[in-house]
Amino acid sequence: MSVKNLPAPLRPREKLLTQGPASLADAELLALLLRTGLAGQGVLQLAQSLLDAFGGWQGLLRAQPEDLKRIKGLGPAKRAEIGAVLEIARRSMAQELQAAPVFEAPERVKAFLRLQLDGLGHEVFVVLFLDAQHRLIRHEEMFRGTLTQTSVYPREVVKRTLELRAAAVILAHNHPSGVAEPSKADEFLTQALQRALQLVDVRVLDHLVVGHGGVVSFAERGLL
Repeated sequence: MSVKNLPAPLRPREKLLTQGPASLADAELLALLLRTGLAGQGVLQLAQSLLDAFGGWQGLLRAQPEDLKRIKGLGPAKRAEIGAVLEIARRSMAQELQAAPVFEAPERVKAFLRLQLDGLGHEVFVVLFLDAQHRLIRHEEMFRGTLTQTSVYPREVVKRTLELRAAAVILAHNHPSGVAEPSKADEFLTQALQRALQLVDVRVLDHLVVGHGGVVSFAERGLL
């Protein structure tokens, strides 16, 4: 059944306005973004097929533009709207991290980094620069690599840390293979960055490795 054939109280827009967004199923929320379906496929059916294809909201929000482009019925406007939702989520989390010390909400840090890094087809090394109260000053992609490795230069990390007058940092990178388990190379890199940043009195609070199954914390593992 198409949306227009549903009773008015059951249509996603009316349902949201009368009962609140929490009352909508995942497909109904996505249907509000998509607005229209395809010939022979209503917008609710299109929304559900899209969620099924990507494994739900988490997979959809991690999808790259080229992934969305392959889905029939997702033209430039629809792809732009989905991309906008992802960016809104990222900026919202970044604002929360700027408002309070990051260790008051470590799971938000992990969720933020998963939105940034999970699902990428290449390695990316990111640094979260923190002030003396461990609030986020800025997060930056410092280095980008290939499917299996990234060249990271401690000198550049130190330089940028001093430019931003950061008192501490959180390091993060992804494993495109999907396995978040840190490698020996990850451990050696962390130690090298710790030594370089200690020279300018900057603490490395954590190094987070992002994979499809979650995020591994060096600090929680006792590796820092």
